[in-house]
Amino acid sequence: MAKVEVIEVGPRDGLQNESAILPTADKVRLIERSIAAGLRRIEAVSFVHPKRVPQMADAEAVMERVPRPSGVKYAGLVLNPRGLDRALATSVDEVNVVVVATDEFSQRNQGCSVEEGLQNWAQIAEDARAAGLYRTVTIAAAFGCPFEGEVPTAHVLDLIRRVAESAPDEIAIADTIGVGVPAQVKALLDGAAEIAPGIPLRCHFHNTRNTGYANALTALDHGVSALDASTGGFGGCPFAPAATGNIATEDLVYALDRTGIKTGIEMAPLTETATWLADRLNSPLQALLGRAGPFPAPRKEETE
Repeated sequence: MAKVEVIEVGPRDGLQNESAILPTADKVRLIERSIAAGLRRIEAVSFVHPKRVPQMADAEAVMERVPRPSGVKYAGLVLNPRGLDRALATSVDEVNVVVVATDEFSQRNQGCSVEEGLQNWAQIAEDARAAGLYRTVTIAAAFGCPFEGEVPTAHVLDLIRRVAESAPDEIAIADTIGVGVPAQVKALLDGAAEIAPGIPLRCHFHNTRNTGYANALTALDHGVSALDASTGGFGGCPFAPAATGNIATEDLVYALDRTGIKTGIEMAPLTETATWLADRLNSPLQALLGRAGPFPAPRKEETE
């Protein structure tokens, strides 16, 4: 089975829907702990309007303070050209640009239609390329919309065709509200591979209806090269009703490890970080690995 990269999105997606606003120092500490666990690609910040998502208001301050070990790459979420301007003024290595699959959700999430989102992406892609940044485009609500309901596979594939015209470095397909099932994963990834051959594919799953991990493992069989996850299973979209947490990094790593896919990520530090973060946020953990523990359980001499 092909190797897959785990992208830690906890510092961004994991925090943006929480009622508590984590101090900048704690955000940086979360990133440091993620790196110590072996994660090397981290979506650290979001360059959105502070009034819309106050949890992400300190993006520039976070990027000023993150460590810079060799091999670690930081991404920032960007929704429009103004967000790119902010990103370019920091030391981010990548930008992740969102194009929402439905008009109603796109208007609520970023104040524009789908067509305007596509135009934003094309402009951002050109400017980010000129600046030497790695460019990911994410098709959000690709598996279903909280306002318009079902999102046809053919519509999502047409969006993938259109974003591919701007030559992204990576295309991500996001189940923003956690409604997707493995059959949809297969259809979208197989279709995307035909439409945009040679462009790496990435998936972003939420576990709202307990299908996130099945979807992630299905994605492995259909050409995905990267999977998003959030330590502790925190996460959600502020503009999507009942959009609960991302798949948890530690639970995903457990599943990958038991499947024979080595990620270089250590589970024990992840579960410790998840407990630490839950305490900082005063929010219950969604992940399960910390409750049940790994299998096989470590021998006594391995824990001493």
